[in-house]
Amino acid sequence: MTEAILLVGGKGTRLRPLTVHTPKPMVPAAGVPFLTHQLARARAAGVEHIVLATSYLAEVFEPHFGDGSDLGLHLEYVTEEEPLGTGGAIRNVASRLHSAPGDPVLIFNGDILTGLDIPALVDTHRTSGADVSLHLSRVEDPRAYGLVPTDGSGRVTAFLEKPQTPEEIVTDQINAGAYVFNRSVIDTIPADRPVSVERETFPGLLADGAHLQGMVDSTYWLDLGTPQAFVRGSADLVLGRAPSPAVPGRCGERLVLDTARVAADAKLTGGTVAGPGSRIGAGARVEGSTVLRDAVIEEGAVVRDSLIGAGARIGARTVLDGAVIGDGAVIGADNELRDGIRVWCDAHLPDGSVRFSSDQ
Repeated sequence: MTEAILLVGGKGTRLRPLTVHTPKPMVPAAGVPFLTHQLARARAAGVEHIVLATSYLAEVFEPHFGDGSDLGLHLEYVTEEEPLGTGGAIRNVASRLHSAPGDPVLIFNGDILTGLDIPALVDTHRTSGADVSLHLSRVEDPRAYGLVPTDGSGRVTAFLEKPQTPEEIVTDQINAGAYVFNRSVIDTIPADRPVSVERETFPGLLADGAHLQGMVDSTYWLDLGTPQAFVRGSADLVLGRAPSPAVPGRCGERLVLDTARVAADAKLTGGTVAGPGSRIGAGARVEGSTVLRDAVIEEGAVVRDSLIGAGARIGARTVLDGAVIGDGAVIGADNELRDGIRVWCDAHLPDGSVRFSSDQ
């Protein structure tokens, strides 16, 4: 297997305001666009050619990654004129693939951080003789995911979307968002219309008697679809809990990028990232957080499990806990924002004006 499709067309609605100006895969995690980690892991697994299926803010990707040569890859970009869903996006880029009909093609989603053993998934696909193989992960609470039960040999027996009652939860195995398709299967997906691979393609293949194989891999897995998950994923990359060859520095409690300025008595812990040009003031405490390019955290501020957008400013002695601050926003001194509160891009909160959480 030497080529792959990477689905990066989603709008990232759940991640707003982070995705107002930036497509979700390009939001920095551990110092580089999240997509960089996925591309680097694919290259390490032997993939050479990747087609990016783009849509939302599609113009951002190619200027950053170019032809992929800096990563040892050959990258191509295909933009959907109208959203086509996961299956439609896969079919839309099929003409750029070089694989023969029986060759395996890796397909993965642009919002999953995983330690998946890619060669093992490909080997499972080959040895089982499957038409499609799926990475499956086990989770404690599967209600938010599609369940994928398998038989004793790992062959998929059903696809069950987001169960709500205990009786519907027949397995803890979920679709983890990475697949190996035989190229010939990709060509059977209907063209030029929206198709959900989860709701239409996979159940349809199963109904037609195709062989769908599941491989449970219980290494690190995280859906970065929410701001809280994204912050956690970035911290886990810095701490070394999530594997990536693209982290720009050694793993540890913090990652301070070039041109960032951190006061000598400021404390950065828990996988915190200080982005390029950012400034952390005297006595500030930043834990498990991501501070993006040119953001400022003033003296004495306390920031936990939060994401500070590019060019944002956090005033002196302000407390943020589980907050998301959009690009260019200004939070004045002596404020307190907790529990998932989001502040939109370029908003301005005066000194001492806010003490509330998302519940209030």
